[in-house]
Amino acid sequence: MRVLFATSEAYPLIKTGGLADVSGALPKAISQLSTFNGDIKLVMPGYSAVLAKLKNIETIANINVLGETCSILIGKMPDTNLDVIAIKNAALYERAGGPYSDENGKDWLDNALRFGVLSRVASLLCSTNSPLTDWQPDLIQCNDWQTGLTPAYMKLIDNSTTKSIFSIHNLAFQGNFHANWLTRLELPAAHFQINGFEYYEQISFLKAGLFYADQLSTVSPTYAEEIQSESFGFGFQGLLQTRSDDLTGILNGIDIQEWNPETDVHLTKNYSNQRITGKSTVKKMLQQQLGLQIDANAPLLGIVSRLTHQKGLDLLPSIMPQLVNQGCQFVILGSGDKVLEASFTDLAERFPNQVSMNIGYHEHLSHNIMAGSDVFIMPSRFEPCGLNQLYGLAYGTPPIVTPTGGLADSVTDTNSMTFKDNSATGFVLKTVSSASLLVTIQRALETWKSKTDWRRIQKNGMNREVSWAFSAQLYLDLYEKTLLTE
Repeated sequence: MRVLFATSEAYPLIKTGGLADVSGALPKAISQLSTFNGDIKLVMPGYSAVLAKLKNIETIANINVLGETCSILIGKMPDTNLDVIAIKNAALYERAGGPYSDENGKDWLDNALRFGVLSRVASLLCSTNSPLTDWQPDLIQCNDWQTGLTPAYMKLIDNSTTKSIFSIHNLAFQGNFHANWLTRLELPAAHFQINGFEYYEQISFLKAGLFYADQLSTVSPTYAEEIQSESFGFGFQGLLQTRSDDLTGILNGIDIQEWNPETDVHLTKNYSNQRITGKSTVKKMLQQQLGLQIDANAPLLGIVSRLTHQKGLDLLPSIMPQLVNQGCQFVILGSGDKVLEASFTDLAERFPNQVSMNIGYHEHLSHNIMAGSDVFIMPSRFEPCGLNQLYGLAYGTPPIVTPTGGLADSVTDTNSMTFKDNSATGFVLKTVSSASLLVTIQRALETWKSKTDWRRIQKNGMNREVSWAFSAQLYLDLYEKTLLTE
């Protein structure tokens, strides 16, 4: 089985969020399955960071794509033997800023072209005109809107025999662009309609993927159900309902080579489920590093997140002073909404020994927050899967979450029944509100006071299977199902 994995980011080459973690870990996990007899390659834009980190790069072709001259390179992932096909076009991809936006956080005005080229190259790799003359995939897995045009190009232009899966990581990001892009993207105007890639008079990369792919997947079973409803469907619930038989929800895993408290190179002290004492050492070092009062008896609450409405962290500032007055400490790492950044910064200035606000993203600090915190807070309004709650389980840091998407599929609320049967792994809000978040945090803190009870919850979480091995096999099953579709 030859598989092409199309993505706009992949860790450790470049990362803005969970898509990169999945794109870096899932292909590797599939390639390592004893049941996988085949070959898997990634295709992605050749951002400056990608070109700097790939190993053994070779140029295999120079082609014209949507009016752009591109070099097609192939190299190796720095941490594995996986092949990565990179699209080199300096004007499109080698810019200051991030993969999707400039240094001021504004979306690149030509994102339609930048990811149209990615989608078109991915489709060409699945065609008889492929620049890879000796390798054509049996199946392509496309990820999020940035690769959404790929199945459309494959069906409408290339008449490709390669099967396609379109994976939804977050339905809120849709890649909708003005109809003026139609000619430049070389899309057939006849399909700019409701039964095609048109969405409210715009070209929708996301809809193209949802409409033209042979199969659809998303990143948790609960999210697969939720997105077929008006509340979570973002306008696509009708289309998803008609394709419900083609939609599969598979919970993400985590890369346990990167995220494992026993071997994590970022930690000052490693620890395990059997010997967890090192966790308190990490907490002490984290408190010291961030200027918090060094106090083993102060509950440390951690947050690593984009600061957006989706993540629900706007529920937190109003209740933090009460929790600080009860002895809690907070460490926050993230960026996004400027008002929310300012709220947390003000609290850090008001309570310098108990609140630490760190704007931006730092891989090293994120690992230490996950390991050094006593509790991890993640009150998302919706969460397709989420990875941080899985890291929390693996690191013995019980998560506080809302009952949505992958959070509902991965975290079991602590109550008398779940505590008794050893399934309790965290704490789940009743409703998405500041009042419910406060009640849930206080419920967790009350449990934390009993070290024996808390240790039991930690053990339950650390015993959960959160690696990619199980989910990778489910994806392989989906690949095999897709190859059998007419």
